[in-house]
Amino acid sequence: MNALPKTKTSPLVSSDLSETELVDLARQGDETAIRAIVQRYNRRLFRLARSVVRNDGEAEDIVQAAYVRAFTSMDTFRQEAQFSTWLTRIAMNEALGRLRRRRKTTALEEIDMQAASGGGHVLHFPSSLAGPNPESELSRTQARHLLEMAVDELPDGFRMVFVMRDVEGMSAQEVASQLDIKVETVKTRLHRARKLMRASIERQLEGAFSALFPFDGARCVSMADRVVESLKQKQMR
Repeated sequence: MNALPKTKTSPLVSSDLSETELVDLARQGDETAIRAIVQRYNRRLFRLARSVVRNDGEAEDIVQAAYVRAFTSMDTFRQEAQFSTWLTRIAMNEALGRLRRRRKTTALEEIDMQAASGGGHVLHFPSSLAGPNPESELSRTQARHLLEMAVDELPDGFRMVFVMRDVEGMSAQEVASQLDIKVETVKTRLHRARKLMRASIERQLEGAFSALFPFDGARCVSMADRVVESLKQKQMR
């Protein structure tokens, strides 16, 4: 592994610089460019790493390790692909390597065979949750936790495809390239992942249906009081 050149800070580096320009500066050890690259790709790498290991802390460790590996091996980046693609590949390899060391994974071929016989509805997610008020923020947080739980329940291969396609918005071709699978396989796994997500969310919400539109406690007693009082009034006529 090659050491990164001694870092230096350049006041001329801007977050508006292209990827190529930032990479050229990072090769020279420009700290500001390195920071800009980290900030630009943090969210993607974290989401992808977490889709593999399902643990926030471990995902952060993976992202850090991926950055260190990338910045200390800049001379191996030949610019035959985008830097973001190369960086993503490093992070995915780091995450998958940790997963292999931690436990045996379910064979993706078996998952694909199960998916081939599956059908079902596609789960559509809202593009936004409106409102900055506290109640809306609470609803947003609750919805996010619900979705995260559903994502965590997905099998490994489905979860990675779902996060890359529906969360990160990567194209089917990009996902296929990153995971070394066919585009058709990406589409199959995404369809199956959406079906499993829908089933998981419905299962989690099932217990809440009986609590909808509550009419008990004081409201129930008050209604009984009003009915009895109304009947008494009618009897007195």
